[in-house]
Amino acid sequence: MEGNGETDQPHKITIKEMEDKMKETPKLLNHTAGTESCCIFRAPPHLVQINEKAYHPQMLSIGPYHHGKLHLNMIEELKWKYLGQLLDRTSNGLKLDGYFELIAPMENKIRDCYSEYIPFNGSDLIKMMVLDGLFIIELLSKWGGLATPAPGDPIFQMSWIGPFLGTDLLLLENQIPFFVLQTLFENTRVTRRSGGNYQSLVKLIVVFFNHEMRRPDEVLIKIGNVEGKHLLDLIRLSLTLILPSPRQDPRKKDVQLIPSVEKLDAAGIKFKATKCGTFLDIRFRDGVLEIPQIRIYDSTTSLFLNSVAYEQCYSSYCSNDMTAYMTFMGLLIKNPSDVGFLCDREIMENFIGTEKVVVQFFDNLGKEVVCDFSKNYLSKVAEDVNEYRRKGWHVHWAGFKRTYFNTPWAFISALAAFILLILTFIQAFFAIYPYAGGKPIG
Repeated sequence: MEGNGETDQPHKITIKEMEDKMKETPKLLNHTAGTESCCIFRAPPHLVQINEKAYHPQMLSIGPYHHGKLHLNMIEELKWKYLGQLLDRTSNGLKLDGYFELIAPMENKIRDCYSEYIPFNGSDLIKMMVLDGLFIIELLSKWGGLATPAPGDPIFQMSWIGPFLGTDLLLLENQIPFFVLQTLFENTRVTRRSGGNYQSLVKLIVVFFNHEMRRPDEVLIKIGNVEGKHLLDLIRLSLTLILPSPRQDPRKKDVQLIPSVEKLDAAGIKFKATKCGTFLDIRFRDGVLEIPQIRIYDSTTSLFLNSVAYEQCYSSYCSNDMTAYMTFMGLLIKNPSDVGFLCDREIMENFIGTEKVVVQFFDNLGKEVVCDFSKNYLSKVAEDVNEYRRKGWHVHWAGFKRTYFNTPWAFISALAAFILLILTFIQAFFAIYPYAGGKPIG
């Protein structure tokens, strides 16, 4: 009996260690991960492996995930100058302690937004939210005309800084909750322009990020007061909310994938560049695939990648519109000639490198994302395209034109052959005509 007690002792220690382990606070995964409140994530590792630069900030840290990294210190120092300028500009409003008191009660709600456990104590977390949030508000206010940039402000004096900041502000890992921004903005007591386009935080944000999307003013007004989970989600929603309805047919169980540009062109389908409120608004009618013009910059590819990463992480609570668009374009673009074809028709403007680079970008992303093509806003477009291809005369006529009318020399050869055929027919006719009635001449 005594020996059995000694034998059992190691097991009791192990069980106690296991029980203690269960009580520990997670160091990586937050307890809210997988819930609707959790909306700020690390980019999935399989996507980061493709293009790490697209998910990590180059100049600006927002939120806890990249806080304190040495290469981001230049803008980190500038945040404090912006904070001082905002407080001076709104001296009749809240002081610094007032902003702390506003955000402090939100601490738990803020922590719940992040998929990873945040190792900062309460005071440090609130300081981070206030500093980052007010920096964003002051940047937007200066850009939108609600405040005047200080003389020599490097963000406005050095043209290369602004685009990098804009890209960093739309990284999935570089976000703070939108309710923090909204609360801070509502209490800055900035003088609003009556009747202007910059009265709300949402409009300030959309206008700031419109310098590369170049959407018309009437489109920006239609976006209204959309509230995303954070800046990335808000811009994503601003691109998707004006898509046509109905956007999907839930009864469809399977949709055949569309072939490449080259094959669609061979089947007689025409391509047309359109201008509308969002580059996502792809349509197909009367044999014409209408695709809005899209400019492919490093910043737009970053927006694509981070939006898709967000939709992959938050798929139970958001649409997959950006993923559907990227999948659709990836199916169209299979080789460099497809890129050249779209560029020639002014559907695409490529500013990231060779045509092969564009192909590789879409191809790599397509291999790593999950997209149910039967349940997205482009499923009807794909269905209509494939139905059109199944009408045989379109394909045969397109093939005939490509064979005989694709180049001037092909056309001349075909015309010469046709004339020769007519002359042969005429010669044969007059050769047998005298015998047609059984009455040979003479």
